[in-house]
This record gives sequence, structure tokens and C-alpha cells, in this order.
Amino acid sequence: MKKFAFILFSLFIATNSFLFAETSFKHLNFVYFSNNLTYTQGEDTQSYTSTRTLSPFYINKYETTYGIWYQTKKQAEKIGYNFQNPGQGGSNGKRDDVPDENTQTQPVTMISWYDAIVWCNALSELKNRTPCYTYKGEILRDSSDTASLDLSECNWNANGFRLPSEAEWEYAARKTKSGFQKGNQISGQNQNDSNIYAWDSENAGSSRTVGTSGTLFSPDFISDPASGNSNNAGIFDMSGNVLEFCWDWFENYSKENPYGPSIGYERVSRGGSYSIYTPFLFNGDRYSFDPNECYDYFGFRICTSSK
Repeated sequence: MKKFAFILFSLFIATNSFLFAETSFKHLNFVYFSNNLTYTQGEDTQSYTSTRTLSPFYINKYETTYGIWYQTKKQAEKIGYNFQNPGQGGSNGKRDDVPDENTQTQPVTMISWYDAIVWCNALSELKNRTPCYTYKGEILRDSSDTASLDLSECNWNANGFRLPSEAEWEYAARKTKSGFQKGNQISGQNQNDSNIYAWDSENAGSSRTVGTSGTLFSPDFISDPASGNSNNAGIFDMSGNVLEFCWDWFENYSKENPYGPSIGYERVSRGGSYSIYTPFLFNGDRYSFDPNECYDYFGFRICTSSK
């Protein structure tokens, strides 16, 4: 049996002094999956499944926080980037507000799939990496250019930042040290109550600080990021908190293309959320949405193919 390893690396994100001053979030923290990369996507939940073999990839342990989103967006706007939606901190923040103690470690919400794609390119350029998303060879820097974004291509070999493919997302949600969780389970759940692994409509009702599922919540106390329960790979909030964008167009799984169809009408999102509108939190549950939609329960996490 191949040895299974989760490898972490951290990327420093330059911040103003108020950002993440009392947290560990001066870094983006990635989990690396490098072997045993074949699994059955959709197992135990979908009527159609497909065997997937992935290339090695890194995925962020945390949903993208409003603090990192805001700082990157403001820097990117100075070099010509444009965002349709400025985002907000979690479900209760205000759009484009300066992050504060309450919102900086909330997941960014009220942004569209288009905004997330452009933001990934912005972070890549600001960190001197090659952006993943282009149209006719041009880097995509304007989230209002939806026609180009709908036809965009992803360079999976680039060292920039990107959304996970749906296959990567499910792999990261289900992978354990000895195999895979079932698709009809909460990510990280074993014999314990699923409430300790996911913020949902029953135990939360609004978004929470990333990485805090399973902690006590009160309006007067804010849990520290990563103080909650991760899944078996050390990744937080793969089920619940906010729904997460994936790259793929929504369609039945294709055996020919692990990155989904080349065209479509709606994009894939995964993981469910705190909202009563997206209550399905199992590893294999799928949602479809218009890429122009934005809600206070939509967010994302990032991947990269290179350290």
C-alpha cells in the first residue's frame, strides 16, 4: 500500500497591520495530495458515477476569508482589475467594508463565480505567478466581462491560483489516511454527531469564522480560526458554513473529461451551507447555479497545482 501523506505549505500574504493581527491567517495554508489519486466520484449519492484519476494538487485548508479577499481586491484594482461585486464578510457584513475583528476571518460572500475567477488571477499576478484563467490568450481581469469568462480556459499546469475542479473538491472532502469516506456522509464525520463537523441551518443559521465548526458559539465570543474540527485531511468547512464554487459546468459526470464539459448553462458548487436554501451537506451532494448569482451563503476556496 502506498504511504498516504498530507503535506502543508504556507504562502505569505502581505497585509495591512490590522489584518489577521491576532490570528494565524498571515498565511494561506494548503494541503497537498500527491498519491493514491484515483477514486469513484459520486459514489453513494449519485445515480451516475465516474472513476477519476487526478494530478497532484494543493487545496486551501480554509474557505477564502473576507480579509484576504479585500486586501487582494484593493491591490488588484490599482493594476487594472475590476470586480462586479465587492464582497462582504460572511452573512452579516456590509459590502466593501474594511475588514474588522468580526469580519476578517469570516468567509467572503456576496460575490459571483465570475468575481472568484478574476480574483484568483489577481492573487496569482500579485504573487508573481502565472494566472490560470484566460480567453484567447488574454488574462481575465474584469468580472463584468461575462462572455469571455463563460468561454475561458483554465491552464491546469500553471502555478497560479484557481478554483478546484469538482473532482478535486470531492476528493479533498472524502480522502482519509486509509481510503475514502462515503459520499453520503458529512466531510470528516465518523461515529460522532455531524453537528461537530459542519455549520448548518440548525446549529448556525448564519456564517461563522472559518475553521470553527464544533465550537460553542455566542454573540459575545468569536472562536479562533482552526479551533474547530477539520476533516480527515485537515481541511475545514468542506461541509457547511458557505457553499463553495467549483470550476466545472454542471452536467452528468463525463468519463472523458475530469474537468467537466467545455460549455454549459450553470456551474457546480459543493458542500452546502448554513442556509436553509442549501441544506444538503454530504460529500457527494451537488448544486448548480448561474455563475452571475451572488448570495450571502456563496463563497469559495482556492487550489494550485504548484507549490
